[in-house]
This record gives sequence, structure tokens and C-alpha cells, in this order.
Amino acid sequence: MTVVRQVPLRFARDGGGEEQGTDLSTVCRDGTVLWVAGDEGPVLHRLSAEPQDGAYGDLVTFPLGDLVDLPEGPGREVDVEGMDRAGDHLWLVGSHSRTRKRVDPDDDDRDVPAILAEVKVRPNRNVLIRLSLAGEGAAARPVTGALLDGDLLTALAADELLRPFLAIPGKDGGLDIEGLVAVDDGLLLGLRGPVLRGWAVVLEIRPRTDPDDPARLTLDGTDPGYRTLFLDLDGLGVRDLCRLGDDVLVLAGPTMDLDGPARLYRWPGAATAQRSTVGRDLLRVAEVATGTGPEEGSDHPEGITVVADADPIEVLVVYDSPATARRPFPGTVLADVLRLSVPRQVTPEPADRSAPAVPVTR
Repeated sequence: MTVVRQVPLRFARDGGGEEQGTDLSTVCRDGTVLWVAGDEGPVLHRLSAEPQDGAYGDLVTFPLGDLVDLPEGPGREVDVEGMDRAGDHLWLVGSHSRTRKRVDPDDDDRDVPAILAEVKVRPNRNVLIRLSLAGEGAAARPVTGALLDGDLLTALAADELLRPFLAIPGKDGGLDIEGLVAVDDGLLLGLRGPVLRGWAVVLEIRPRTDPDDPARLTLDGTDPGYRTLFLDLDGLGVRDLCRLGDDVLVLAGPTMDLDGPARLYRWPGAATAQRSTVGRDLLRVAEVATGTGPEEGSDHPEGITVVADADPIEVLVVYDSPATARRPFPGTVLADVLRLSVPRQVTPEPADRSAPAVPVTR
């Protein structure tokens, strides 16, 4: 891995908002702005490029409950884990995972079995959201939304391979969506879990507007409404996906609640209609650092987006539970820019979706 610079993401200027930016789980570069979201609050953040020092700031936050009718109401977490822009739409996906209660250090040992037995279903997580955008650059904003609410879980309930994992919490190796990328007229959803005998799973779907309700989405296509793809990621699961021309970059990591390894792979031709259902020849292009030593348990790489798509390719990585060194000031977290060592072998994206990376010094 080559970290060529670090980019400050400013969620506050006045010392407030110290906790913002500590739970980032997905990021999407859109010209001169970054769309970012976390796995806690049900909100979408927009950060704008600040050319004077290469940071992203001028935070604007959009509550998702103001844009779509969330099943648990606007205040409960969505656990957004994947995001991408396609045309005038921004797509977001919740993890679709169940949760198991965490054992805290001060819990009585006698209570541990009962604590671990508590598993919750969180309907706000079981959504796919399509937001319609208006404006460009720092003026871009979501104006309306449409929702796919639980339909994917309903379809997977009859799936021979994935059905047994639906009742298992995500951090235990159960169903856990942690990546989204727009391709052709559909979406690829990467699963952190389950990993099936070493094979990572990606779901291909083509959501469409419900003809009877423009605020709802449906799964399009022949039964069952999705296609299952399998990737050889050396036993790791998908943590995020992003497009690089006709290819897709895959951020991979453990299915369980572990720090690493974390790696970046290039999936050739995955953004085209000719993509194979079995990806055996993915190219490992980077090792991504995680917290070690005193910082073990921090710095979980969770989101990736391309910031320079001409050779050399550069990818921005955001982290959940950032290490102390990644939080130099209250309300500011540092994202890494990695330079990939492999030449690009794909067709460039349209020029209006490209923005030069802004040089940043540490």
C-alpha cells in the first residue's frame, strides 16, 4: 500500500461536532463533493472541496427520514453501508443485518449468556434508498426519495444458499450488505457475510419505480428478482465497492468483528453486462492498513471512492473507529489516499464526472 497523502474531512470548524465522522462506513466522490454516511445516525452528509488546503468541509447534513418513509421512523439508524451515484440519482443501502447485543467490560460474567442471546431485527436497516439529486457541486442536494423496504430479504428467504444466514447477526457471519456500485441499469450489492467456503457473495439487482407509488421501489426481472455472483477474495468478505470505468474496485475484509487483513482488489469487467457470475481472477492491488499495537481495534477501512482515475489511479479510503492520529482536531478526521500500482485497463468515465485530486499535505 502507498498512502500518498491524507485528506482532512471537516465535520465542524468551531470545535463542535467532535463525534461526527467517527463512524464513516461509505463514501462517494461526485465531482467536487464527497457524499459520506455512517452506520449510526440516519443521515447523509455532503462535504465540499476546499482548494486552499485540499480538505473537504462546508458540511451539510440531510436526514434520510425527511426524504423517505423509513419503516421504524426517522430517528432510528439505517446503518448505511454502501453508496453510489448513477445519473441524477444517489443510491444508498442499509446492511440488512440483524444485531447481537455486545458484552460490555463491566457486565457480570453470569449475565454473558443472556446478553449474547439477545438478537434484534432492525427494519430501518433492511432498505435500499434512491435519492433524486438537484444542483451540481456544492449546491447538489437530494430533493425526493424512493424506498425498497424489506423486499430483498423476502426474496432471499427462498434462496437455497443464503436463507440459512438470514437469522444470524451480521457480525456473526450472517447476512450483511457492505457495498454498493451502480452498473448498467442495475446495482451490485457486496456482502461482508456470509462467505461460503471462502467465496464472497455479490447480489445483482435492478430496482424499478413502483408503477402505483413513485415513493416505492420494486425488484425488477424474472423470479427471484436478483442474481448471485461469487468472488474469490482469499476468504474475505466485501467491505465496499466502487466503479473504475468498466472495472469495479473491491475493498475486502474479515466477515467477523476483526481488524484485518484489509485488501483492495480490481474486478475486471464487472461494470459491464458481460461480467461473469464467478470471479476467479481478481487482481489484488493494495493492502490497506488497520489499527495495530496501542491502536488495535481502531481504523477499520470501510469506504472507498476513486479520486483520480488517470494513471496513476488514486483511491480515497474512509475509516470507522478512526485512530487517535486520524483525529487531529475536534470534528476533523483524516482519510487516506492510496496510489495503486497497476495501470488502468478500462474505458474512462465521462469527463463531467471526473475531478482532479486536490493536493494535500499532512
